[in-house]
Amino acid sequence: MYIDAHQHYWKIDRDDYGWITPDIPVLFRDYLPVDLEPHLHKHGINRTIVVQAAPTVEETEYILGLSEQADSIAGVIGWLDLAGPSFKEQYQQLRGHRKFAGLRVMIQEMEDPGLLLTRPYIEALSFLADEDLPVDLLVLADQLPQLIELLDRVPGLRGVIDHLAKPPIAAGQLEPWRSRMAEIAKHPNICCKLSGMVTEATPEGWTQEDFTAYIHAVLELFGPERVMFGSDWPVCLMAATYDEVLQILRTALQERLSPEEMEPVFGANAVRFYKLDSL
Repeated sequence: MYIDAHQHYWKIDRDDYGWITPDIPVLFRDYLPVDLEPHLHKHGINRTIVVQAAPTVEETEYILGLSEQADSIAGVIGWLDLAGPSFKEQYQQLRGHRKFAGLRVMIQEMEDPGLLLTRPYIEALSFLADEDLPVDLLVLADQLPQLIELLDRVPGLRGVIDHLAKPPIAAGQLEPWRSRMAEIAKHPNICCKLSGMVTEATPEGWTQEDFTAYIHAVLELFGPERVMFGSDWPVCLMAATYDEVLQILRTALQERLSPEEMEPVFGANAVRFYKLDSL
């Protein structure tokens, strides 16, 4: 079973994707399963994890509805306001859907990442840890100190770092990102997605070598059993095709892993993390 563990779908006229504007023409259009499935078939990818792209319950319900129509969707990672008064009630409603696979915390959008350490967030994430619910963590490299403290306070959280925590790939800097990721990796319940790299590279163009050190660092810190492939399609189209995203990762992994070690990165690790055993 091969899985793309991070991609998005959206319908622009739903009007809750405030970050997708006509100034980004490659993204300012509908992206639906019919657009991605030819790429999946080409590469023998059986299923995907669809991740929320708007911080609304309505968008989560929309992509859950899409999942009922598309067999290629293995699971949906939704959004809830963790600090909202209806959080637990809304969570109970979502968890009744057979393809609800987890929630994403958009730390990236917090003006003050210290908000993550306030009582409402600690209580909500402790609740999700008790539920053993997979939680995607969309975090920037300079917000990692707050995430490290959070994981120390909620050590049982089943989490995955999206997009390698967006390291400064364009600048070619490894530190302090690598040292902070080493602290994150000490938590055995935390995984990392090898995704979202091409849009962090220099806008003038990228080469394979721009990404290699970051991929190898994640492999060394988390081990091949706690990393997973995600295309970040269609966001990746701002900088690379689906084919190129796959090739970047495969080339770098081949330098460190055997074919047998590589295979779980493209499937089994996501199945285990997102509890997709029924596939």
